[in-house]
Amino acid sequence: MIEEFLDGEEMTILSFVSEPDYLTMVPSQDHKPVFDGDRGPNTGGMGAYSPVPHLEKWLSEIEKMIIDPMVKGLQKENIYFQGILYTGLMITKEEPKVVEFNVRFGNPEAQVIRPRLQNDLLEILEASTEGNLHSIKLTWKQDVCICVILTSGGYPGEYKTGSPISGLKPGVDDLVFYAGTEIFGTKLVTNGGRVLNVSSLGGNPAQARTQTYELLQNIHFENLHYRTDIASKAL
Repeated sequence: MIEEFLDGEEMTILSFVSEPDYLTMVPSQDHKPVFDGDRGPNTGGMGAYSPVPHLEKWLSEIEKMIIDPMVKGLQKENIYFQGILYTGLMITKEEPKVVEFNVRFGNPEAQVIRPRLQNDLLEILEASTEGNLHSIKLTWKQDVCICVILTSGGYPGEYKTGSPISGLKPGVDDLVFYAGTEIFGTKLVTNGGRVLNVSSLGGNPAQARTQTYELLQNIHFENLHYRTDIASKAL
C-alpha cells in the first residue's frame, strides 16, 4: 500500500451531531510525538491547546468541504448518527486533509475544549438525542486552555506501573484529569502510560502555559515525563 505523506500541523475539530443538524466546537491542536520538537514515536497525545489562532483561517473551508459532506453522507446512506464526530486533520500548505474520523471526544482535546464550554453539556446531549440540536447555540469562554500530559517514563514503549503519586490537591486542582491511575490500598498510584492530564485556563497562551507548567511542578511520581513545549506554536 502506498500512502501520501502529509506534512503540516495537526488540528482537531469536534462536532455534536444529530442528523441532519450538527454544531462544530472550537478547534484544538494535539501533540502526538513523545518528545519536545515533535520528535520520537507517536503517542495517544502528549498535550493540547485551544484555540488555535494561526490555523483558524481554515475553519469555514473545513466545515464546508469536510464536516458538512460527512454528515450529509451518513444521512444519505441511512446511517442515523447521534453523538460526537471527531475530525482529525493535517493542515498542509495546500489545504486541510483528513487523517481520521472517530465517534468520541478526543483525548487530550476534550481536556482543553470542555473547560471553555459555557453551555450545560447535559442540555446539549439531551437536545441531540431528542433531535433538537438546532435549538442550541454554543457559547465559549475567550480564555486559552492548555493541557499537558504526565506520562510514565518509557511510554509509549515499556513502562512501570504502581508508582505512588504525590502533590495532588483534590478539590483544588479542579483541572487535573486522572487517566492511568488507580487506588492501591490508601495510595494513588500510576496504572498506565498516560497518567494525568494537567490543564489550565488563562487570558492568553503565555499565561495559560505558565499556569499549567507551574501546577504540574507540584506533582511527582517515579520516572515522570512530559513535554515542555506544549502550545509553543500558539506563541
